[in-house]
Amino acid sequence: MATKFDQTRIRNFCIVAHIDHGKSTLADRLLDATGALSEREKQDQFLDNMDLERERGITIKAQTARMVYRAADGEDYLLNLIDTPGHVDFSYEVSRALSACEGAVLVVDAAQGIEAQTLANTYLALDADLEIIAVVNKIDLPSADPDRVAQEIEDVVGLDAADAIPVSAKTGQGIDTLLERIVEMVPAPAGDREGPTRALVFDSWFDSYVGAVMLVRVMEGRLRKRDRVRFMMKGSEREISELAVAIPQQVSVNELSAGEVGLVIAGVKTLSDVHIGDTITLADRPASEPLPGFQEVKPMVFSGLYPVEAEDYEDLKVSLEKLKINDSSFDYEPETSAALGFGFRCGFLGFLHAEIIQERLEREYNLNLITTAPTVRYRVIPKSGDAFEIESPAALPDVQDIEAIEEPVIMATIHVPSEHLGQVLGLCQERRGSQKDMVVHGDRVQVRYELPLNEVVTDFHDKLKSATRGYGSFDYELTGYQPAKLVKLDILVNGDPVDALSLIVHKDHSQSRGAELARKLKEFIPRQQFAVAIQAAVGAKVIARTTVKALRKNVTAKCYGGDITRKRKLLEKQKAGKKRMKMVGSVEIPQEAFLAALKLGKE
Repeated sequence: MATKFDQTRIRNFCIVAHIDHGKSTLADRLLDATGALSEREKQDQFLDNMDLERERGITIKAQTARMVYRAADGEDYLLNLIDTPGHVDFSYEVSRALSACEGAVLVVDAAQGIEAQTLANTYLALDADLEIIAVVNKIDLPSADPDRVAQEIEDVVGLDAADAIPVSAKTGQGIDTLLERIVEMVPAPAGDREGPTRALVFDSWFDSYVGAVMLVRVMEGRLRKRDRVRFMMKGSEREISELAVAIPQQVSVNELSAGEVGLVIAGVKTLSDVHIGDTITLADRPASEPLPGFQEVKPMVFSGLYPVEAEDYEDLKVSLEKLKINDSSFDYEPETSAALGFGFRCGFLGFLHAEIIQERLEREYNLNLITTAPTVRYRVIPKSGDAFEIESPAALPDVQDIEAIEEPVIMATIHVPSEHLGQVLGLCQERRGSQKDMVVHGDRVQVRYELPLNEVVTDFHDKLKSATRGYGSFDYELTGYQPAKLVKLDILVNGDPVDALSLIVHKDHSQSRGAELARKLKEFIPRQQFAVAIQAAVGAKVIARTTVKALRKNVTAKCYGGDITRKRKLLEKQKAGKKRMKMVGSVEIPQEAFLAALKLGKE
């Protein structure tokens, strides 16, 4: 049974950092130092419990753990730790975790220094009015320069360099100093334990046995087992069947009071009943107003998800509903495609987010899926009527009906070592970028570019990492829309348009993109008994073409010597047969061909 703690001895904090700066390893050392795990339970990146997180070496979902630490003053303190993701696509997870804390441990790599997401996450923590503790990690590396990085933290972030704690999450050096600093600097949670109950739902996931499990931070009052609670967003009521805390394994408790973080199970089975950002209060003594929730995030990248087997459509629908409980930052709605049948148009925060959602659906729900090429949300201004937004190339009206098309634009902040600056500037120019400013911090440079989101969503991150040998990093935020010369690029196979392969591209790039996609498709479409033409077209104009050659039987094999007209006659007869076959034959496009559209330009 979990011990009850006085409110003044509770500390709620999270760990924020750029991807791969050692957040999850630092969380392991904190769990070790406080004895939260037995020897048998210990494993690297303990809080990264999804297979996908372990394989990719990244944190995807924020995780929580409860630790008890005996400080230098001899008192026991309850520390609630939340480990957050570092990748730009999961910054929404970070902002939600911050709302449940009073402090943030900012981790910076002693070799690499400040990176783009370090800065972005620091601003999120400052906006949430948290106490920030700076940690310089990986001081055991031969290339580590903790003094330079501490000075960089002071210059860029504005935290005193003398306060930065040198730590090695690998060896455990400096962990005790960090724990003492957390107790000392992070404020105890406020909130009246006897007042009307208000608990913030900051994460949830679906469990096939108990339904939705909600991760909450109690801001005021108490929650007890068997309490009848009200969800203030919809007004629905439920009875709490189970309360638990993560130590980091789940341990049942009878009560959660103001300042505590825990799990609530209340028999919630449907998506419409649980919302991340909702406030839970008591049905018989409700709070007068809900807590400020989270700003609704708008998906920025859109892609079609279709089951390979048509009969899996219902399974895909149910799986998306369950996944939506766990990740409220993606949207979906039904759509149909002439080429792929029934599926869903899904909206994601970025390309990595789209990849993760697809992989989770395939692994956790045993689905076999086809994904269409990612697009962004465009604004169309027609010649008559009001402007409207589209998320799919299929929704784009005819060229003659359009006055203008506007595309979303982002402000990208790129951190790069000075020796790779030239390649990064070249990459941004190639992607139709416009440079805004450049600041030099020692041997690293911060560049800000205005870039069309469409040029960033697929392979920009990969290209940036290649150009900078892995040392470049970038963060972005949407700034608005601006007009651009955009056209719809259609792919025709055997004269029939394949709607799932349509793209919206810049007019200047349409020919090269069309030729590249046609060439890629040629590699994947199997040869038929007749020649298959693959064409890229803008409107009625074909701008690129390639042909998958026919499989041919050697009909002249039995003609040894003799008049050439005999051979010609046989070949003409074969040609006529193939022409007839082409009129009735259909070309099946394999899944690899649709994936080829995703990988355009990666080689």
